[in-house]
Amino acid sequence: MWQAFRNGSRYDLRTGDPFADDPHGGRPWGPERTVRARVVCWLLLDGPPALPGRVASLKLTGLFVSGTLDLAGGTVSPYVELNRCRFEREVLLPEAGFVTLRMVDCAVPRLEAARVHTEGDLHLPRCRFQHGIRMTDAQIGTDLLLSQAVVFGDRRGRALVADGMSVGQDLQAELLEAYGEVSLRGAKVGVSLSLRGSRLVNPYGDRALNAPQLTVERSLYLTPAAVIDPVANGGTTPAHGTRVRRFECRGGVRLDDGRFGDAVDLAGARFVMTDDQELSLRRVQTPELRFLGERPDRGRAVLSGARVVNLVDRSTSWPGAGRLQMGGFWYEHLVPTGSFPLARRLEWVAAATPEYHPEPYERLAAVLRDSGEDAEAREVLLAKQRRRRETLPIGAKLWGYAQDWAVAYGYRPGRAALWMAVLWGACGVAFSRAAPPPLKPDDHPDWNAALFALDLLIPVMDLGQDGHWRLSGWWQWFATTMIIAGWILATAVAAGATRLLRRG
Repeated sequence: MWQAFRNGSRYDLRTGDPFADDPHGGRPWGPERTVRARVVCWLLLDGPPALPGRVASLKLTGLFVSGTLDLAGGTVSPYVELNRCRFEREVLLPEAGFVTLRMVDCAVPRLEAARVHTEGDLHLPRCRFQHGIRMTDAQIGTDLLLSQAVVFGDRRGRALVADGMSVGQDLQAELLEAYGEVSLRGAKVGVSLSLRGSRLVNPYGDRALNAPQLTVERSLYLTPAAVIDPVANGGTTPAHGTRVRRFECRGGVRLDDGRFGDAVDLAGARFVMTDDQELSLRRVQTPELRFLGERPDRGRAVLSGARVVNLVDRSTSWPGAGRLQMGGFWYEHLVPTGSFPLARRLEWVAAATPEYHPEPYERLAAVLRDSGEDAEAREVLLAKQRRRRETLPIGAKLWGYAQDWAVAYGYRPGRAALWMAVLWGACGVAFSRAAPPPLKPDDHPDWNAALFALDLLIPVMDLGQDGHWRLSGWWQWFATTMIIAGWILATAVAAGATRLLRRG
């Protein structure tokens, strides 16, 4: 191993038997495959110089490292790659500095790496950590790779604690399995964070993914991934028919106050929650939210205060009534996937407002109007008035029903115009039998029942009939009723025309 370090070559103690060489298997590894952790630390911190023309590096494969590998506070200059190794005790890297560290397919009781610093990559793919990972305030220069790793919880039920961590480029944790809370509070990722195909389970607490104030410069992916061997596949595109595993989270998700430069993608995601748990996106800011996962059977989806430019969604992805909160949710464009008719969209808004609140209706109407769907925007505002009506006292509620039946609260001006025509015809027929005497026998127009009725119904127009005839008895009351009806219907027609002109 000493000579391999100076030569920069790999030191491999595998037997060739895949079962005996499995670092996660049950077969013990004897002294012939054992190296003391102190020797590994000695090589990394104060090893011999490289041979002439070589670069010193530690590349170990198939070794059993006995004791505790403690590099806390140390500065490790050589390149380090530990492949398919088994560690007897935890690996301690707090405040250590590396150029690049790769631990691939290793069995590690626990990794303590708070405030670790790497100039390049930190790779931990396909490793198994029996008692969790701690990487609080770690500084990763380029990529952090946790793909296909299996991480179990520590004594406090936390699988991965990486609060305040900073990753210069990508954080790839595809097909990760975590049995405990994954905590990324205040973490920063320079490019994208991928949890494609991962399975997060927390049987110990409320949240499986706890990542408030997470900043990702590009996209967060909680989407499916192909189940392949990335080494054997060589990075090529998976063949047709390759098995795909979706992202699954059993427990609550907290992404409150997150900032995402491109998108939050939940396509195909499955969330399994209890009634008290949440998929929380409070105050999230992102250009695009792809809410395309499975509809959760229990729990709540909360988007209160979130700000999104494009909302890409599917009608079958949103939870039902009482399990959706959207107070202050702001979005500019709706990009539905599949059939999402207006009736279902109104059910979506109603599900988010167990108690009447006008804001979700007004936001939806504004978005529809901006996209040229003025008729649908009026339907949304009409639904808002009908929903509001249910909160009013009995008298106002009855008046609301009358307005709805007569003119649809003014949001269907065609109905008001139709009622105007019907009343005009009915009044014309009625007044044709009246023949009232003139107020001034020597100064009056010829009696015309149709024009008189129209003069009463259109309050802002003078057709020369109203004010010249003396009405008495029930005719006077009838005329007064027509005047009131005319004001109401004319106002509704004018309001509808104003909306059309404003839209134009």
